[in-house]
Amino acid sequence: MTAPVSTYRLQFTRDFTFAQCGKVLDYLAALGVSHIYASPIFRARAGSTHGYDVCDHQEINPELGGEEAFRTLAAAARERGLGWIQDIVPNHMAVSGDNKILVDVLENGTSSRYYHYFDIDWDHPYESIKGRMLAPFLGNFYGTTLENGEIAIAFDAEGFSVRYYDLRFPLRVDSYIRILTLGLDKLRQKIGRNSPDYIKLLGILYTIKSLPADDPQVDRYDQIFFIKQMLFELSETSGPVREHIQANLARVNGTDAAEEVADRRALLESILAEQYFRLSYWKVAGDEINYRRFFSINDLISLRVEDEAVFRHSHAKILELVKEGAFGGLRVDHIDGLYDPSRYLRRLREAISDAYLVVEKICIGDEPLPAFWPVAGSTGYGFMNAVCRLFVDGAQEKAFDRLYAGFTGRRQKAEDVVVWKKRRIIETHMFGDVENMARLINAVSSLDRQGFDITLRSTKRALTEVLAHFPVYRTYISQEVIRPVDITYVRTAVRRAKRHNTDLAYELDFLERFLLLQYDEHLSEEKKTQWTRFAMRFQQVTGPLMAKGVEDTAFYVLNRLLCLNEVGGEPDAFGLSAEDFHATMAERATKWPAAMNATATHDTKRGEDARLRLAALSELPDAWRAALAGFSRQNQRRKARTDGKAVPDKNDEYMLYQTLLAHYPDTADDLPGFGERLSAFLVKAVREGKEQSTWLNPNLAYEKALTDFAAKLLRDTPKNAFLAEFLPLCRRVTEIGYSYSLAQTLLKLTCPGTPDIFQGTEGWDLSFVDPDNRRPVDFTARAAALAALGKAFAKDPAALCRKLLEAPNDGRVKLFTLWRGLSARRENPELFTAGAYQAASFAGERTGHVFGFWRTFENQAALTVLPRRIAALTGPGVPFVLGESWEQTRLAGAPAGLVTLTDAITGREHACASCYLKDVLRDFPVALLIAKVRPEETV
Repeated sequence: MTAPVSTYRLQFTRDFTFAQCGKVLDYLAALGVSHIYASPIFRARAGSTHGYDVCDHQEINPELGGEEAFRTLAAAARERGLGWIQDIVPNHMAVSGDNKILVDVLENGTSSRYYHYFDIDWDHPYESIKGRMLAPFLGNFYGTTLENGEIAIAFDAEGFSVRYYDLRFPLRVDSYIRILTLGLDKLRQKIGRNSPDYIKLLGILYTIKSLPADDPQVDRYDQIFFIKQMLFELSETSGPVREHIQANLARVNGTDAAEEVADRRALLESILAEQYFRLSYWKVAGDEINYRRFFSINDLISLRVEDEAVFRHSHAKILELVKEGAFGGLRVDHIDGLYDPSRYLRRLREAISDAYLVVEKICIGDEPLPAFWPVAGSTGYGFMNAVCRLFVDGAQEKAFDRLYAGFTGRRQKAEDVVVWKKRRIIETHMFGDVENMARLINAVSSLDRQGFDITLRSTKRALTEVLAHFPVYRTYISQEVIRPVDITYVRTAVRRAKRHNTDLAYELDFLERFLLLQYDEHLSEEKKTQWTRFAMRFQQVTGPLMAKGVEDTAFYVLNRLLCLNEVGGEPDAFGLSAEDFHATMAERATKWPAAMNATATHDTKRGEDARLRLAALSELPDAWRAALAGFSRQNQRRKARTDGKAVPDKNDEYMLYQTLLAHYPDTADDLPGFGERLSAFLVKAVREGKEQSTWLNPNLAYEKALTDFAAKLLRDTPKNAFLAEFLPLCRRVTEIGYSYSLAQTLLKLTCPGTPDIFQGTEGWDLSFVDPDNRRPVDFTARAAALAALGKAFAKDPAALCRKLLEAPNDGRVKLFTLWRGLSARRENPELFTAGAYQAASFAGERTGHVFGFWRTFENQAALTVLPRRIAALTGPGVPFVLGESWEQTRLAGAPAGLVTLTDAITGREHACASCYLKDVLRDFPVALLIAKVRPEETV
């Protein structure tokens, strides 16, 4: 496998197409990246801003330019030395009229060649969805929607379809008879029995009645094609037939004013009841659902990719492009959603040979990525959080505990909040999923003497509690392999559930047996298969629940230090010691040297540099305490009251102040529009937190009071005492954050792994959560800035460094650091992709403020040096620790054979034997020193 030297993530949309990307290639090549890392590019729902709502895995998205434009772009990229890593979506597709295979299923039912492609329980015990897919897409209750005339049947070249605003579902073909035979005698009398048009219509009706049932063969599809073509042709060429169809639709839809009937919607309702889908209010899916979704998103339906036929269909174009070399590697989205991730990855690896392969996987704490997966690693959430925690001052944890509890009154443990939130998600969004699993387990448990008396109700309770207490996103237990660590996770969840639910001890013990596949050997093979199916299904649910309960809920409530609330992060993990970071990276160099090093993605909760500002805040508990007291006192009068309570509440107020510190623009040019962006974030935050408002039932009064409060804080007037007190503290964390952001950039570039740059983050990234972090990127400005940096560096590197540090707020200093680091990687690829990792040692008074490590490979070596815990060394207006500020602190020890170290950033040379930080960091706050080992003393 050839790993990328570096990747650059691009978000393709109809506003950033393949043609527009072609104009960016020269910039990416000049920046030094080796591979484009592309968001999904297959046909998605019209207007998709992300591409994860796939409608056709076998077609390159025409909104992006289509296949020809893609191939042109890929070829142009190769000419510039740029490879292509493609993000793929094997778990789910969009529920859309553009999803042809789903349309086929809903039109043909058991006769569809794709009937088993989607993860739908066609044999659900509820009669209303037995043999039908629940379609929870109505904005109101079904009866109300129907009576309001919002649901109707329409006709076009694709045949008859059910329409609800933009939603379009096909009518099953045999239902056409119900419509076409209405008033047929009247049509015959009008045009005559011998009319060619009438005879053709009769032929169509006969063909419909003669369609082979439950037979997904070519003949059936040919006949359906004939039916639709002939019927549309008739409607276009025959006025009487067209009028017949229009009149019948008016009658069916209840819009025929001349018709006198007691219930105008009865006929429509009767026809809807025949379909292979059941329209319902979207909230119904939270209680009963018979298809697996992506998380709890109703309009993303999951695929049964474990079925080889489904795999072949959904991966045909992907594998074709890998084989041709257009795709140099793949990133697998939501691996935890698959039925059997391990088997899927083995199948995929066999198909793509040695192409680069990574998975989107979130590990909690010290949870290991399955070592038997044939992948290069994950997409980098673990790395992202380790880097952030490195700059969070763990010594100040108790101070922040007291501050947070004192201001908000909250003293809950993070673990307890997560369990409570997960229970709430089950109640409101995923109860139907739990009920479906309970039915699966009870179908088998009733045949086991130990489970004979376990009721469906107690099974649901036990499942809910184990799910709520599950410690990781998912386990990977199957009949083929059970990792010891997965056994530990299951037993931990059961033990925690029993501690809180002593009355369920028996049921929980039995459930543990189920999850660990400890079935009675006397059980029939069929029942063993059902038992295994339940365990596998359970594993598909733990991940979405963890994501919804933690990332999308608890992370908007546990506000002690917001930079810890990142995807894959742990709010209660306050800081990471240098020793632990070194140990993590040394292990990474050994086990996952080509995994991605990400610091920003399309899913992150806040921009990578916004996080580092809050890491800087962790070093300033006294300043934060004083600021909170002042902010609260000044702003009390700005609060409105709703339902008798002041808004915002103390937890949201605390969150707002940290949010402002993290995201407040550093240049006047970025201030316009910030208030609107902040308001949008705040509304999303309180709805996600689900305490003062929710997506299901928005508390508009609270949201307005909160956003009005925030707007008052930002008013640029001489009397705004808040800004007068806020801005100095914001400037302080921003200045410290500059150093830490440059350090973060260098860590991403030089730690074991493949550095990934999310589009636009070459400059300061202070974005909010999506969709804010997916705003358009001004590549023209970045290309111009990079070109200017190149000229200035060639002329006088030291002078350029001084100039950049004098005005860090424009972001060019970060672009410069990234460019120089990428250049070093490009010039020494093996050193960074395969090199060993070793902590560097320093001596002198300020060793507690410096962090560094070596990368070594054969006769090459690189030393990364960066600052840490610098709040005590800097002051207002002094953002960087340079030169003599490092006093006599020096490098202590180095790999044998090193003589001279050359800084890839400043170009300066340093003698390894007398390497003092006052020299190394004289011109720039971070350093990347490259050396060649003397041949006779090769490391």
